[in-house]
Amino acid sequence: MKSIAFVNGTVVLPDRVLDDGMVCCEGSKIVSVGQRESLPSDVEIIDAKGGVIAPGFIDLHVHGGAGADFMDGTPEAVISACTAHLRHGTTTIFPTTTTGSSQQISDMIKSCAVAAQQLSKQPAKAARIAGVHLYGPYFAEDKVGCHAPDGRRSPIVSEFQKYFDRGLVRIATCAAELPGADVFYNMARQHNCLITCGHSNSTWNEMQAAFDAGMRHVDHFWCAMSSVPSIRQRCHVPMQGSMAEFVLMSIDMSTEVIADGWHLAPELLEFAFRMKGAERLCLVTDCNRALDMPNGEYRFGNAADGTIFRSDGNVGWAPNGSLASSIVGMDSMVRHMQRSTSASLSQVIRMASLTPAERTGIADQTGSLDVGKLADILVMDRELNVVDVCLGGQRVSA
Repeated sequence: MKSIAFVNGTVVLPDRVLDDGMVCCEGSKIVSVGQRESLPSDVEIIDAKGGVIAPGFIDLHVHGGAGADFMDGTPEAVISACTAHLRHGTTTIFPTTTTGSSQQISDMIKSCAVAAQQLSKQPAKAARIAGVHLYGPYFAEDKVGCHAPDGRRSPIVSEFQKYFDRGLVRIATCAAELPGADVFYNMARQHNCLITCGHSNSTWNEMQAAFDAGMRHVDHFWCAMSSVPSIRQRCHVPMQGSMAEFVLMSIDMSTEVIADGWHLAPELLEFAFRMKGAERLCLVTDCNRALDMPNGEYRFGNAADGTIFRSDGNVGWAPNGSLASSIVGMDSMVRHMQRSTSASLSQVIRMASLTPAERTGIADQTGSLDVGKLADILVMDRELNVVDVCLGGQRVSA
């Protein structure tokens, strides 16, 4: 069984860092974490050169990369996007649907299943698929964002049941105010999903009803979500609480931020971190197919009929001037969160690894550098650029 030791770096643990630490793995698992010590001659040494040794990132909310969108509905597109995100340190990924037809969403889920099976035979080729995030199509009409509006609808039992029956959906999103949302949430809970509310203009009371049905997470905080002013426009007086207040007030609720430097200003990232803490705040990319691609026009969602957006090398822009998803990987989110907030290195890394693992129920397998977990390990330089990736004990890059 092959042994690898990561040495000469700052080892990032969930609650602290270990200077000049060492992480050893045998086969696919971590077998020891501690201070550097002498090793047998047959152990492969990976020298961090004074950089950072961290757990692989986990992305809950991601649409594509390297020219491919998961909604393209082919295993090739899925593998292409997962391969691109692995280069940016994401070792576990939840491919995320957009709005679209029932057939397009079914094709996406099927393609992810086929791709996951193919990747199981090609270790360390692409980020591990831990499940699908059923995100679109159940959005509020006035909160569709950059998604194709013709592809949104209220939840239909006969439709979403077939998605859940495939056994691959692990995160399930629905706007809380839609008719049938309670049935959707109940079925998602039966399938042990992280249940989320997103692209919604829901009130506090609608959020409470969703919470009672099992909802515990809100997608990309401040983006395509209700606020007190938007609820005022929808429901008139008296003014009511919105998704933001409900999430901030409820200790059991988690949320996520897109820390690419374009979606949210530093003070909002700091506010979210201070209010929810590293244990209830996840970093996500919400990345589209323009990751690692030249500037230009692309489609968000299915390549045939997804909405047009423009990548300027920093972020995606919709034709109306609104933001259209990010175009960078999780490594960029980690670097920006570290520069822009008071969160410590261990807290920033936690938000990109252990916290999403805990929220999706896979923390017993991955998400931190603990003995017995999968050897999903990153080496980064002091500026948090990814230098080396180890996926399940197999070295991806040198």
